[in-house]
Amino acid sequence: VETVPPAVDLVLGASACCLACVFTNPLEVVKTRLQLQGELQARGTYPQPYRGFMASVPAVARADGLWGLQKGLAAGLLYQGLMNGVRFYCYSLACQAGLTQQPGGTVVAGAVAGALGAFVGSPAYLIKTQLQAQTVAGMAVGHQHNHQTVLGALETIWRQQGLLGLWQGVGGAVPRVMVGSAAQLATFTSAKAWVQKQQWLPEDSWLVALAGGMISSIAVVVAMTPFDVVSTRLYNQPVDRAGRGQLYGGLTDCMVKIWRQEGPLALYKGLGPAYLRLGPHTILSMLFWDELRKLAGRAQHQGT
Repeated sequence: VETVPPAVDLVLGASACCLACVFTNPLEVVKTRLQLQGELQARGTYPQPYRGFMASVPAVARADGLWGLQKGLAAGLLYQGLMNGVRFYCYSLACQAGLTQQPGGTVVAGAVAGALGAFVGSPAYLIKTQLQAQTVAGMAVGHQHNHQTVLGALETIWRQQGLLGLWQGVGGAVPRVMVGSAAQLATFTSAKAWVQKQQWLPEDSWLVALAGGMISSIAVVVAMTPFDVVSTRLYNQPVDRAGRGQLYGGLTDCMVKIWRQEGPLALYKGLGPAYLRLGPHTILSMLFWDELRKLAGRAQHQGT
């Protein structure tokens, strides 16, 4: 196993996830729209401009143009860089300290690293969600914030709600990423080890990381989607002058309201694109990270 310093892991983790983000951002746009569709309305009582993943992609392209499928990309890249840089750095520190060798250490380290990353990246995710929800009136779902750019959104939120306004919705983001990060890092490591043990593939092959990522992505999506729906709702809801949410009081309130008013299955809204987004994103991120670590490890050995 290649050992690289935590600072190198910060750069590698951030770079890997930003590369993956460019490919998966259109899926994120569709997922956001599906998760906001029919907000706090009983099933069958609202119009559905977005009907599943396959129909939603052309629907977004018709409403916003082809480039509309990359809405929020700049904010998404900023989020991936901040969140995953911190996450991989902290996880690498935990590995270096031997914490991941303890029983349950991998899961705890993954969850804590994810929570710290989510907190740091939260303003970028807030803006990404609000930008991706914006569209023409006939196709609009959820509250429309009418931002023009990432910087314009930052300025508007700062001016209206102050610094704390940039962390609106962080209460949903931290558990979301804690659950996803713990599932991803724990299952990727063990899945990759299991694939290597089977000796189906050459030990140093990138296909080992690919297979590990594919197994890992299933666990991540099942565990993470309810928190993902709640997080999208908390980030996109309108707020009053004091910065308080006008629809939800927080994570638990949001989850209860969705369950009661939309039904329990609503917590898995956008599951298709969530898997299609998180699946490739998990696979690509872990594959890029694994391969970049190998390269960095080799470079380090050659330099010593």
